[in-house]
Amino acid sequence: MNWWWSRSTNTTQQNVDYYETTNHESNQNVGLVIGVTGVVGNSLAETLSSTDSRGGPWKVYGVARRETPVRNAKVTYIQCDVSVATDTQAKLSTLEDVTHIFWVTSAFDLSMAKHCEINATMLHNVLNAIISNAPNLRHICLQTGAMHYMGIHRSVDGKIHTISHDPPFTEEMERLENIHNFYYTLEDVLLDEISRKPSITWSVHRPDLIFGFSPHSTLNIVGTLCVYATICKYERVPLTFPGTKVRWDSYSNASDADLVAEHQIWAALCPRAQNKAFNITNGDVFKWKHLWKVLAEQIGVEYVGFNETEKHICLAEMMKDKGHVWDKIVRDNNLVSTTLEEVGLWQFADMILAGGSNRLSSINRSKEHGFMGFRNSTNSFIFWIQKAKDNRLIP
Repeated sequence: MNWWWSRSTNTTQQNVDYYETTNHESNQNVGLVIGVTGVVGNSLAETLSSTDSRGGPWKVYGVARRETPVRNAKVTYIQCDVSVATDTQAKLSTLEDVTHIFWVTSAFDLSMAKHCEINATMLHNVLNAIISNAPNLRHICLQTGAMHYMGIHRSVDGKIHTISHDPPFTEEMERLENIHNFYYTLEDVLLDEISRKPSITWSVHRPDLIFGFSPHSTLNIVGTLCVYATICKYERVPLTFPGTKVRWDSYSNASDADLVAEHQIWAALCPRAQNKAFNITNGDVFKWKHLWKVLAEQIGVEYVGFNETEKHICLAEMMKDKGHVWDKIVRDNNLVSTTLEEVGLWQFADMILAGGSNRLSSINRSKEHGFMGFRNSTNSFIFWIQKAKDNRLIP
C-alpha cells in the first residue's frame, strides 16, 4: 500500500520526491491536532493513527472544546478551550513530547475584525503553550482555505461586496488590501511566534470546499445537504436546489478531507514542502447540477433540475421549524440521537450555494514539490455520504 492512506479507486502513481522525509523519522512522531472533532481533524486522527501512516506509528493528541471525546481509541483526547489562555496553558503546556502541530480549527464572528481577533488569540495561546515546552517540536501545519484569495467588504451604505483575485488562484498572488481576512492574521501570528525558535518549520494548507465527515461538526457541507435531502424525502417533496443559477452551472473545486490530511502529513515530513503555502484540492472540477442528482440518488429522494421560475430557497428560513421533523426521523430510523442544530449549518450551506461564478485553485505548486495525491470529486461525495450512513447520522 502507498504510504499515504488512499481509497482504492483514487490511488495514483507517486513522484520520487514523495518519499523524501526528514532525518527524524526514526524517532517517534507525536502529532497535536487542534480541532480534532472537525471534518479534517477527524481524518487526521484516523490517518495519523493508522499502522501504515508515513512517519508512524504516530502518537496522537486531539484537542477540541467538546466534552464528548473522539471515538478513536488511539487518540488521546484533551478537552480544551484554546480561546482561553489559562485553560490552554494548563492542559497543553505539559505535552513536552509534541513534534508536530496540525491546526485545523477556527472560530466565527459576524464582525470581520472580531473574527480575526478571536482566531489570532486561539493560535497564539496554543503556540505560546507548546513552543517553549516541547523541545522536539519540528513542524506546524496551518490550515486556512481558498478564501485567502477573496475578501468581504462592507461599503458605507451597509451593502456587502465580495472582492477576489482572478482565478485560477495561485499561491504567488499578493494579499488583497483593505480587508479583514483572518487567514492573513493566522499566517502572521504563526510566523511571529516561531521566530523565537528558527528550527521550527511550517506549511500553510489552503483547501477549498471540504467534503468529509465528523459526528461532531456542523461545518460540513456533505452532512448538511444529506440532512436537507433526508427531510425532503420524509416530507415527500422534491430535492430542490437552494442556490443560484450561477452556482448550479459553474465549475467548483472540492477538497476531500482525507486528501487534505495526507497533504498535511506529507508537508510535515517532506523537506521540499517546508516553509511554503500550498493550495490543496481534489485535482478536478465539478458542477452542482451534476452532484445534485448524485445526492438525490444516494438519499432516495425525487430529483428536480434548476427551475429559474421558482422562488429562491433559503435553507436557514426553511429549517427554522423542522426540528420536530428531524426528531421523528431520528426515532423512526434508530439513528444516533442528534438535534437538527447539531447536524446542519444552514447559513453555511446558503453561503456556499448562493455564491458567484467559477472559484478555482491551481494545485501545480503541490505537484511540483512532489505531492501527487488526488480524488475524484463525485466518488468523494458518495464516499462521505456513505460514511454518514454507516455512522447512523442519516438513514
